[in-house]
Amino acid sequence: MSDVVARQQALLRERYAAHVGPGSAYALVDFPDHANVGDSAIWLGECKLLRALTGRGPCYVSTWHDFDEAAFREACPEGILFLHGGGNLGDIWPHHQRFRETLLTTIRDRPVVQLPQSIHFSDNDALARFAAIVADYPDFTLHVRDRDSFAIATAHLACAVHLTPDSAFALGPQARGASDTPRLALLRTDAERVTREDAALDDAVVVDWLEDDPDLPSGNDKAARQAQAEARVQRGLALLSRGETLVTDRLHGHILAVLLGIPHTVHDNSYGKLGSYISAWTLDTPLLRQAP
Repeated sequence: MSDVVARQQALLRERYAAHVGPGSAYALVDFPDHANVGDSAIWLGECKLLRALTGRGPCYVSTWHDFDEAAFREACPEGILFLHGGGNLGDIWPHHQRFRETLLTTIRDRPVVQLPQSIHFSDNDALARFAAIVADYPDFTLHVRDRDSFAIATAHLACAVHLTPDSAFALGPQARGASDTPRLALLRTDAERVTREDAALDDAVVVDWLEDDPDLPSGNDKAARQAQAEARVQRGLALLSRGETLVTDRLHGHILAVLLGIPHTVHDNSYGKLGSYISAWTLDTPLLRQAP
């Protein structure tokens, strides 16, 4: 295992262990009910860490749109409420932010822990609203995965803040499949995309990973959600393995390329998320080249 991966895994375990131990009850919500592979990789890393530390799975799981407070309280009358990590703390992906804010105004009888996130607010009023909600919550801990997010959080949010790696690194090194093209380009087609003309991509097979396989497992119970996340990550690993080399502007294109051992070039997203993460955690991997 490379030092880059091992260091992040060790710190992730330390950070998670500050919240739970053997036998601890907990809930994990905001399951990524969408095809984006990166969010499923985070989810699987979170589940792996929490199960390793507690010896059990979550007592309650939900998406942002099917959370049921009565069912949550019945399944998890005590224990920490963990919020899924990722890159949606802010105003780019408002449904996830509204869900986060709703939980912090309604579930007030237990610790709430936001697992590692990137923060981006383009609207100062939206940041101020979230800051007021956080200041009013009795026991909220925020983990952020880059120094820019850490600076925003410590300047504006009255809560415990920790700089913590992305939870997908808990998955550890992955087996690389057979390649079928010299260069694969995994490029965003969503709200964080940066439009660019790059002659270096002319010979690349250009893809994104926002479409599920038709045989994705169905259902909304805990077992079905786990199977869906596993299927999405396996699809992503197989997709990335197609390239002898990779070009990407997706953070988890970078992270999974590190876990697969694929040489890759990284372009940044719309607000500098990849550069911020790389400077904090992965700058010294020999697999990486950062585009100008």
